[in-house]
Amino acid sequence: MPRERILSSEDQSKPTPPPPPSTVLESREEDPALRPKHMKEMIGQRAVYERIRVAVDAAMMRGEPLGHILLDGPPGLGKTTFATCIPRDLGVELQIASGAALAAPKDLLPYLTNAQEGSVLFIDEIHRLPKAVEEFMYPAMEDFRIDITLGEGVNARTVNMNLRPFTMIGATTRTGLLSAPLRDRFQIREHLEFYSEEELTTIVLRNAVILKCPIEEAAARKIAGCSRGTPRVVNNRLRWVRDYATSRADGEVTLEVADRALAMSRVDSLGLDQQDRNYLETILRVFNGGPAGVEAIAHTLNAAPDTLTDEVEPFLLREGLVVRTSRGRKLTNRGYEHLGQTPPEEPVGRSNDELPLFE
Repeated sequence: MPRERILSSEDQSKPTPPPPPSTVLESREEDPALRPKHMKEMIGQRAVYERIRVAVDAAMMRGEPLGHILLDGPPGLGKTTFATCIPRDLGVELQIASGAALAAPKDLLPYLTNAQEGSVLFIDEIHRLPKAVEEFMYPAMEDFRIDITLGEGVNARTVNMNLRPFTMIGATTRTGLLSAPLRDRFQIREHLEFYSEEELTTIVLRNAVILKCPIEEAAARKIAGCSRGTPRVVNNRLRWVRDYATSRADGEVTLEVADRALAMSRVDSLGLDQQDRNYLETILRVFNGGPAGVEAIAHTLNAAPDTLTDEVEPFLLREGLVVRTSRGRKLTNRGYEHLGQTPPEEPVGRSNDELPLFE
């Protein structure tokens, strides 16, 4: 009997052997992509969905290629999802390219010549296309033909090549950088809006099932409220909370577990991360609430001004925590309150931007 107890103690002290390769592979396959496969599976953007659905159904009924589509809006709202779901609903092939990678017309040639009848060519970040590539695309989008120059000098000749009718879908986060001639060649132009908290909660509950992660509705609502109205952010938050629940809890995401996980990643109730709060606290502590120029703030934070204007400020401006004035960035009353400070009293009848030149 003592001999058996000694062996049992030794067995318990041994480290657990790693799982066999087949088990590891199966666990990876249990974590599929969260992106919907068809438009009917998408949550949110219902007005955009209905308009594109009408165009898709009409194209299928007529047996014609779908008109060119331009999707714009902030990152993470579903532009790529729409672009990958549309060809599946049409039952056609999809080619994917990036505007930054198409440096010259010759880089676009393989995509155009390989396009099948009615297929979709998706160009992400289309505003980064060079001018020469834009102009090369005009006849391809309008007349489904391209002009190729062969040879050089006096021996050069131009060959006109006809293309199979195709659909181009462009996605951009900065519509203003597109030239007017390129924008006008898209028959359908759609702007994607931010999602509501209810829509994001539905996305969390749906994707938690896909990830096989038990979650309470209150925890799902908590994650949705900290996700900036963006599905990409809510999926990232969900994955982090799931990892935390697996590591520090019993695998079930309760409201308490979600609170602890988000606190550990330094995300507050509005969805602000540490960089966002550092930005607000710098304006408050160094510049007395503003106004302050973005370059002065960037130097104080040891960050690039482009990082602040492109990544940090858009959400803070949308939430009304800061404002841009003629003299620089300035905290709003809501910004003071979020930092736990009392807003200063402004002189009656005039704002800080209306102070006299000499005082």
